[in-house]
Amino acid sequence: MTNLKKLAGGVLLLGLALPLVSGCEQVGAVLHKAGDMLGAKSGGAPAGAPGGGMPPGMQMPTPQVGFIVVHPTSAPIVEEVAGRTTASAVAEIRPQVGGIIEKRVFEEGSRVKAGDVLYRIDARSYQATLDAAKAELERAEASVPSAQAKFDRYQELANVNGVSKQDIDEARSALLQAKAAAAAAASAVRTAEINLGYTEVKAPISGLIGRSSVTEGALVTAGQATALATIRQIDPIYVDLSASSTSMSHMRQVIERDGVSAGKEGPKVTLKLDDNSIYEKVGRIISTDANVDETTDTVTVRSSFANPKLLLLPGMYVRAAVEIGTENNVYLLPQRAVSRSVTGQATAYFLTPDNKVEARTLKADRAIGFNWVVDEDVSDGDRLIIEGVQKIRPGMEVKVAEVELGADGLVKPKAPEAAPAKAP
Repeated sequence: MTNLKKLAGGVLLLGLALPLVSGCEQVGAVLHKAGDMLGAKSGGAPAGAPGGGMPPGMQMPTPQVGFIVVHPTSAPIVEEVAGRTTASAVAEIRPQVGGIIEKRVFEEGSRVKAGDVLYRIDARSYQATLDAAKAELERAEASVPSAQAKFDRYQELANVNGVSKQDIDEARSALLQAKAAAAAAASAVRTAEINLGYTEVKAPISGLIGRSSVTEGALVTAGQATALATIRQIDPIYVDLSASSTSMSHMRQVIERDGVSAGKEGPKVTLKLDDNSIYEKVGRIISTDANVDETTDTVTVRSSFANPKLLLLPGMYVRAAVEIGTENNVYLLPQRAVSRSVTGQATAYFLTPDNKVEARTLKADRAIGFNWVVDEDVSDGDRLIIEGVQKIRPGMEVKVAEVELGADGLVKPKAPEAAPAKAP
């Protein structure tokens, strides 16, 4: 009787809410029913089911995947390097005459144009010098006609032997001296005018002007060591890129490779700023250093960018993408469709003609946007699985539906093709 109680208690633990029974026949029936139920829970065939296996209607459904059809295209070849912005022209403003600063005309940090007046130096002494030079010029010019008339008379008298040869020579010398004095006076006038003009210190180039090192009332001297201010031209602005010698070699190899075409205007350069935004203007490379820096093992490549809004300022650190050419007949596979093993090997799933899954190992070592660039082991018209990858394995038969990728990289149903227009 004790054994029967233990056996009935074990049946209750298996989920059978049965009353305590006695008798061998009743216990046997209970055990037989418990065995059937255990078989059903374990996925096996219940007692009496022919062949075992999953009952009809409980088979795993065929997984459905989304695919895109891939076609060959062209893809840019991009090399990323670091760079720093620098002004395309720099002018340090120094006075060319000495004097007292009467007025600072510009606003610090403002944009100035070539020829704008920046400072005014006390011009009274220079104006006086100019006036004296003009007076001396008038005096010198007044002596020229008298000397010329005397020389002309002596020449006429010489024809009748009215004057000696020495008198004629002295008259000629006096005329030449009068003309030379007039020329010297005219030169002094021009010098005085230039110096007077220098009392207005003007901008030699257009650009942004920085802080002033002097204030009104300061004494300045011609050609002094300290600049009054500095103007930097930043439209256009230069970006000096530091490319390693290895990168330069790689660029040359890529350009010389078959299937790669370089632009007629040279490599294009796009900038990524420190906030990860892309600068709106595209630049061009204008020069490359002819030597490698022995300390950093880099080559400086200078590019030029339009900067109308003055968003780029000298000294900014940027990342640059140099598009050195275009590679033809390659395939752009979405990154979401490519998985990598622990060794970094890339794998993607394709559909066979009978809608079975085929795994391919690819060489995908260059990315553009959301895509990997692949030039081997893919053919025109191949169907690449990009959705439902987690539910499949190689050789599995699947249900398929064509999809497309949006600009944001998200999958959406394939839009139906527009019907051809009917002829009128």
